[in-house]
This record gives sequence, C-alpha cells and structure tokens, in this order.
Amino acid sequence: MKRDLQCTIDAHIAENLEAFETLLQKDRNTIVEEALRAYFLRAEELLHTQGEDENALTNLSYDEFWDGLDIG
Repeated sequence: MKRDLQCTIDAHIAENLEAFETLLQKDRNTIVEEALRAYFLRAEELLHTQGEDENALTNLSYDEFWDGLDIG
C-alpha cells in the first residue's frame, strides 16, 4: 500500500537528493524509501542493543543483589 506523505527538508538535503538522483539514476522516491528503510533497520538494531545493555546491568539475582546488606 502506498501513501502520499508531505515533508519538508532543508536545502542541503534537497541538493544532495537531486545530485544522487543523477548519480544513481534513480527517482527521488526510491532514494528516500531506501534511505528510510536503512535508517529504520539501524534504529531497530540500536534499540535492541540498548535493551541488551540495560539487561547486562541488572543480571544479578535477588539474593546476589541483597547479599551482605544489613538493614537494622
């Protein structure tokens, strides 16, 4: 399913897009779609890695965490 979306990009990005249309001989919609797909894949990888990092910080069991703590 395709949808029309409107967005605004700065002049520098627009110039790069126009240049890559010529260099790659692709239309701008294809270039933007490929770029967004790559961005989303990378973002998902980063989110997954971030979740692993947070889990690594909390890998102690309940007993290990509270071992040696004297509340009194």
